[in-house]
Amino acid sequence: MDMRIAVVLAGIACGLSACGGGAGNSSTANQNGALSIALTDAPVDGATKVVVKFTAIEVKPQGGNALTFDIPDRSIDLLTLAGGGSTTILDGQTLPAGNYEWVRLLVAAQQNTMDSFIELNTGTQHPLFIPSGSETGLKLVRGFVIAAGGRTDFTIDFDLRQSIVAPPGQAPNYFLKPVLRLINNLQVGTLAGSVPTGLIPVGCTPFIYIFTGSSIVPDDIDPAPAPDVDPLVSVPVLLDNATGNYRFRVPFLEAGNYTAAFTCDGKLDAPDAEDTLRFSPTINFTVNANQTVTIGF
Repeated sequence: MDMRIAVVLAGIACGLSACGGGAGNSSTANQNGALSIALTDAPVDGATKVVVKFTAIEVKPQGGNALTFDIPDRSIDLLTLAGGGSTTILDGQTLPAGNYEWVRLLVAAQQNTMDSFIELNTGTQHPLFIPSGSETGLKLVRGFVIAAGGRTDFTIDFDLRQSIVAPPGQAPNYFLKPVLRLINNLQVGTLAGSVPTGLIPVGCTPFIYIFTGSSIVPDDIDPAPAPDVDPLVSVPVLLDNATGNYRFRVPFLEAGNYTAAFTCDGKLDAPDAEDTLRFSPTINFTVNANQTVTIGF
């Protein structure tokens, strides 16, 4: 499943031409914007906790040095944020308005330490190692602007289901190799839908896979390079006990055309291997900003 990190970049009262810091500026307030960052996520297969210790956040202005904001001792169980919850890790931090090149998250997640860890359904806990997490960090390269009197919102989509592996010979460590995308929240919509009970027999682990573009032939999550097609995101189909219906919801989809596919073979999909999954006929759909589109299988 996917973990999402919501990043809010709010530009306040500063035009790009007015952010150079010259003597003619009327006040320092006209040179700055505000940065807030929150976390949200959903479950990952086979885990009851995914705890990550965040230590700092960096943003890189164009033509300047990266700005670093410390996050003192902030360990977050990302799975407690499932279902649309969120928690703020940086709130209203002042930064210069202008053009920016990237965002980077720094974490404490070394081998054989429990700063960051995963707890499995069995109750066992394992160190969660993020290669270079405290050095080069989790970097997302996408240009953006903090504009005059405006607000620029992004979401970092951190897909745990495609990211967590247990490499042979590395026990007790689990590796987190992040699959990240930076989403413009001004262009974000939501997919919601249902699956009839007849498609979910005993033993089924129902999942919806979302692919970018229309009429995409669905495939599993695997390490094969392009042109192999990987899902943009995959989410479980859950039983609504109140209605007896099976439903799913996929937030944080940027406006555009997509393909949805249903499978009962969710538990068979290992991110570090090529697996053969059986998919139902696909459904094409279009996401519009600030709207929810509903489909049914």
